[in-house]
Amino acid sequence: MGDADVIPIGTRGRPGRGSGRKRPSSAARDLVPQARRAKPAAPSDPDESTRPDAGPVAGPVTGPAAGPDGPTPTPAGPTGGTSTTSAVERGPGAGIPVGDWLSAFQRAAVEVFGDAWEPRLAQFLAFLRRRLTGEYVVDEYGFDAELTERFFVAALRPIAEKWFRVEVRGLENIPTEGGALVVSNHSGTVPLDGLMTMVAIHDHTGRSLRPLGADLVFKLPVVSGLARKAGATLACGDDAERMLSGGELVGVWPEGFKGIGKPYADRYKLQRFGRGGFVGAALRTGVPIVPLSVVGAEEIYPLVGNIPSLARLLGVPYIPITPFFPLLGPLGMVPLPSKWLLEFGEPIRTDEYDEHAAEDPMLVFNVTDQVRETIQQTLYQLLMRRNSVFG
Repeated sequence: MGDADVIPIGTRGRPGRGSGRKRPSSAARDLVPQARRAKPAAPSDPDESTRPDAGPVAGPVTGPAAGPDGPTPTPAGPTGGTSTTSAVERGPGAGIPVGDWLSAFQRAAVEVFGDAWEPRLAQFLAFLRRRLTGEYVVDEYGFDAELTERFFVAALRPIAEKWFRVEVRGLENIPTEGGALVVSNHSGTVPLDGLMTMVAIHDHTGRSLRPLGADLVFKLPVVSGLARKAGATLACGDDAERMLSGGELVGVWPEGFKGIGKPYADRYKLQRFGRGGFVGAALRTGVPIVPLSVVGAEEIYPLVGNIPSLARLLGVPYIPITPFFPLLGPLGMVPLPSKWLLEFGEPIRTDEYDEHAAEDPMLVFNVTDQVRETIQQTLYQLLMRRNSVFG
């Protein structure tokens, strides 16, 4: 066994590779692609082609066939016309013609922007140029109106329309111009109700809601910058009065974290409205107070528990436990598609009071209680009208 010769398979008993012939066999020539099979060179020995071990010689298989009057045209393709591009020219090494790239780009633009894709694409490129060169306007609070309309509102609009199916009522109660204070109930474990309110007001009235945010919002590294650019500012009396005096539409959620962090068993039961600081700002500036009732946000993350020790360690108000979070991990953070109803109530006027009305604690308390009761009663009415949570 040690002295035995190893004969490779397919060598017909002869050691070495292949069949031992100088020319490939007919079976090997059949493996060459038809379009790339080259014409063999003429044999240098006149008698070489007549040798017994010579295989059949392959003739030319590509290019136009030569006739007595010149090359014969290539047959027309299924769509008519004469094909002038061979398989070699359109091979991987030849690349894609520029015309095909432009045609594909045009079809893609029509799919994305519609038939009027050229002006929309021009607007988008102009928007990018302004963002890159810094030629955009930001007000004294950091509000970027163009970025808010083209990015934030555009990104949230499908969620409001397709996921939560937000229905808005009482839009006639929102002033078309001048300062006004929108006061709303707060719920949902995560403050998505504020974002949906911003989208609803922008899309139905064309005005931008300027929300007053808690301190925690402006302590988070990324959220702080986005909130500023979206028009939010710190919930303090000075900033609120300045914006109201400047004719802005300001939004406030007096329940704060007590509202969004309440258990599911206490849904749609308003928490304490603080000390009425928002009423004092409205009284000093003489702007109307528009009560807003939101139904549907309580069901997006049903809060069934809390982890207070971990919340204190992380410096947040609470760590929510819902039926799906943290059990399902990131998937549990997807909000449930509840049906939302937003109703703006009749404005409560404050311009009838004198300039020192904000210093009267009883008056501030009475107006605060009036706003709170209006929102609470409207919530009960909306719940009675709603057929189901998700319908």
